[in-house]
Amino acid sequence: MKERLTDALYGLGWSAVKKLPEPAATGLGRSIADTVWKRRGKGVLRLESNLARVVPDAGPERLAELSQAGMRSYMRYWMESFRLPTWDRERVRRSVHINDVHRLTDGIASDRGVVLALPHMANYDLAGVWVTRALDTPFTTVAERLKPESLYDRFVAYRESLGMEVLPHVGGSAFGTLARRLREGGLVCLVADRDLSASGIEVKFFGETARMPAGPALLAQQTGALLLPVTLWYDDTDVMQGRVHPPIDVPETGTRAEKTSAMTQALADAYATGIAEHPEDWHMLQRLWLADLEEPRA
Repeated sequence: MKERLTDALYGLGWSAVKKLPEPAATGLGRSIADTVWKRRGKGVLRLESNLARVVPDAGPERLAELSQAGMRSYMRYWMESFRLPTWDRERVRRSVHINDVHRLTDGIASDRGVVLALPHMANYDLAGVWVTRALDTPFTTVAERLKPESLYDRFVAYRESLGMEVLPHVGGSAFGTLARRLREGGLVCLVADRDLSASGIEVKFFGETARMPAGPALLAQQTGALLLPVTLWYDDTDVMQGRVHPPIDVPETGTRAEKTSAMTQALADAYATGIAEHPEDWHMLQRLWLADLEEPRA
């Protein structure tokens, strides 16, 4: 029943929110965010716990302000995402500004293949649509299997309607397809700041140990593709900002595991730079650090 209700609510969002006038959708998102924040549920408390590591000198009042701003940013992501299918090319183009985008466009032009690796910041779906429409560049990504299956199908259909090739995040077949796309000179985009599986790479992140996916580093090693970290944020305008960070090179020495570890740590460091500058736009409402995963159950 809970899964069916979740699916129905997402379906309502995609069908109804995109029909609202923009000011009404913006106001609705902020109202929902503030209501959820005031209820102090598990997601909000976890967000504050995560932000306490990002901003270690913040007191309770500052953390509360950050978590409220974080929920508003998170709901802006959803309101925009529900409405994205109705945005034309020009609306997408003027809604995003990416700093140092030459690092991406030069990589695309080289036919070397490019891996873009992002954390859960601002609106990565909007950034993806901007790539397909403003840069006229298709790309491939992966999507985690969701429950119910109908909800997963909604997300896949939604992202494919925006010009993305979406692969299921199961088994090893996705990695092989991503590698082929890169060898063909294509673009792969991966959200890569959280991996709690046994294959996750341990990194130091804001002074504590967390796990992040090995995929971006392994793909770059195996295919020779350019690995570029990207961070996103909102400012006080309607335009989402972003930055393409310097490329992460494959180390010249070391085993494959050592190279993967070093490259993933470099990704984590780039993410930390962007998140520290814009903590309210990091939508991490789940456990991330290993110390939190080891908390005793009540």
